[in-house]
Amino acid sequence: MFKHEKTYLNPVHVDRPNPNYAALMQEQLGGPQGELKSALQYLAQSMRIKDPEIKDLFLDIAAEELCHLEMVSATVNMLNGHELDAAHATVGNVEAHVLSGLTPMLTNASGYLWTAAYVNETGDAAADILSDIAAEQRAKVVYQNLYRQIDDKGVRETIDFLLNREEAHNTMFREAFNRIQDSGSQKDWGTTRNARIYFDLSSPGGQSFDPAKDKPTEFKI
Repeated sequence: MFKHEKTYLNPVHVDRPNPNYAALMQEQLGGPQGELKSALQYLAQSMRIKDPEIKDLFLDIAAEELCHLEMVSATVNMLNGHELDAAHATVGNVEAHVLSGLTPMLTNASGYLWTAAYVNETGDAAADILSDIAAEQRAKVVYQNLYRQIDDKGVRETIDFLLNREEAHNTMFREAFNRIQDSGSQKDWGTTRNARIYFDLSSPGGQSFDPAKDKPTEFKI
């Protein structure tokens, strides 16, 4: 069950309308590293998780990502302002001026619609958590890129909050990954000799390796 609380996790405001930058923020609404992707990915993955604490973690973070989606939408809404001006709109947000009446759309910065193809789920907790760690890291990179391209103090405060929450989620997923070392695809990890061998195949620059003559480097784990 989800409940809607009208108060944002962090106040959202902008210094002034900026429709062109609103198009950039759309990336975190409907892009492949955006908040909708994260929310639905963690929600979908949670349906197969058997560990109750990890399942709750997935659902809690998914719920927070929906909160982030609302905050990004509010920011886009404020940046779009109130004047329809398709003649001066960028490619990414022209539809906001001719189709949605400035309502934030579930598209990326180029105007392409969100797709469920962005969502990754395997039914294996280890594989899914590693995917989630990567998702949080990629989302952080996008927010960093967005932060560098705006001088609006209000927008920067929102991005800074969201960026730091991505780091928090990343840490939570890493801790969850450490708890499942003997389950699923993690069982018997690195127990055979082939799992401990490194083939140095970089040449020139690396050490040459002739399988017929040389022994590969074997790591101790």
